[in-house]
Amino acid sequence: MKATLDGVLTDLAEESALLDGWVSDLDADGWATVTTPEGWTVAHQVAHLYWTDLASLDAIIDPDAFGRSLRTAAAEGDGFVDREAERLAALEPSDLLQRWRQGRGMLASALRGVPDGTKVPWFGPPMSPASMATARFMETWAHAHDVAEALGRPYPRRDSVRHVVHLGYRTRAFAHGVRGLPLPEQEVRLELRGPSGDTWTWGPAWASERVTGDAYDFALLATRRRHVDDVKVRAHGPEAEQWLTIVQAFAGQPGNDPKPRGRS
Repeated sequence: MKATLDGVLTDLAEESALLDGWVSDLDADGWATVTTPEGWTVAHQVAHLYWTDLASLDAIIDPDAFGRSLRTAAAEGDGFVDREAERLAALEPSDLLQRWRQGRGMLASALRGVPDGTKVPWFGPPMSPASMATARFMETWAHAHDVAEALGRPYPRRDSVRHVVHLGYRTRAFAHGVRGLPLPEQEVRLELRGPSGDTWTWGPAWASERVTGDAYDFALLATRRRHVDDVKVRAHGPEAEQWLTIVQAFAGQPGNDPKPRGRS
């Protein structure tokens, strides 16, 4: 079932509100809680989401500003993204939170106003408004997980995780290309169990290469929050097995590969 723009934006608003609720009452020490091995704090996570919302908004309404960001990103690579997160994370938490709230609301309105059939430019291929909203959901879901785990919060398993799984499947070619690997000719069938118990599928039913298991765990794998050894996802065939080691739902470089839990 193809996701609609309104449906994705509704799920995105719910996911954003979840993270918002976790951070809104934190004191300064709480905002300084380290959430990743690279040292990103809660403030960095929210700052990154805010900056990406603004970049998305520029892509829709301010082509000149977005063009400047494209040129800077081409020159600096992922260092540009990290620098912007560092800059915005230095804001007072209350100011940063209010800016993120305003920015994500403006983006939702702008996405709804994109004319039918129009693609929005991005750091990768141009995207439809629904695809851009899906990418924003994926990033919000992934970064909210970092915050939840650092704060000891349980993360609800909801069927909206399907958006993340969808991107994980659609980016199979990109995941190979970003690592300099050729895309295998064999198709891969994805058969996963959603949080509500339904079976979700992508890819041709005749494909001999398959990936099966838990959709929520696949999403953690595709956002590179888990090592393949730590998820209830299994590959059937050598090409599927290789894909699970490099699956990546987001644009840009893959970053440090996750380590199995319990290992340094």
